[in-house]
Amino acid sequence: MDAKDFTGRPAAEHASLTTVIPQLLGQAFVRSGLEQLWLERKFANNTGDGFAMGFDPVALPRVIHPFLHELQEVLTDYNIHATATGRVRLRASLHVGPLPDSGAPGDGNGTPRNDTHRLLDSRPVRAILAASSESITQVAAILSQRVFEDAVLSGYTRRHPDQFIEVPATVAGKNFQQLAWLYVPAPSGNLYDRRILGERPEEGEEPAAAPPNRDRDRDRAAPAPAPAAPRDTTTIHSQGNRGFLNNGSVQGGQHATFGADPRDDARGAGR
Repeated sequence: MDAKDFTGRPAAEHASLTTVIPQLLGQAFVRSGLEQLWLERKFANNTGDGFAMGFDPVALPRVIHPFLHELQEVLTDYNIHATATGRVRLRASLHVGPLPDSGAPGDGNGTPRNDTHRLLDSRPVRAILAASSESITQVAAILSQRVFEDAVLSGYTRRHPDQFIEVPATVAGKNFQQLAWLYVPAPSGNLYDRRILGERPEEGEEPAAAPPNRDRDRDRAAPAPAPAAPRDTTTIHSQGNRGFLNNGSVQGGQHATFGADPRDDARGAGR
């Protein structure tokens, strides 16, 4: 976990935030039914602006859900009563892999832990939290490909794979690039804008991908109507509740053209 905009806050607030972040995490673990996991956390590290810990991977699906959802709720409740500078919004990263846990000083160190920190610092999860509403989205999480495969695609977590967004996880100035998955328990803003997530549109592509819009797609596919032949037009004045002033055609659910009709001459000649 890492707090958004921690370094930009007054130094006098740093100590209190360092204390409150573990407290909020603990509340979320308890509300998720994972209190024992929190009490037995492995090689925990309070980073000042965040918190890192290891746990038995058997709990991984439940850490994705309901823990992240409960963390979102805990932070929402906390931020309602916090001042603008005292808000806590968190990025989270989840990765899985073998790490030493023998009680020695080097416990928890290894490639999986390094990659977890790189995921936390990657552009997509930073960008999506920054682009979302601070009144709605309090948590943005990024999962490694292995976590996604082991816990989400396997069906062990109560989240559908479509609730996760595939992103390229890169870190500025670091030799790190992995496929990862974003998960936002309470999304807001344009979650589908690939530019926010670090992708550049291909030449000829629309710059932002959006959810399917059947009405829009149908309108694009429909051929344009052929232009009507020019006629002498008459201005129509209507005084009804839905009156209009128009030359030529009435716009709306119906379409009509007004003007001289050559057939009128033929009808008049037959009278």
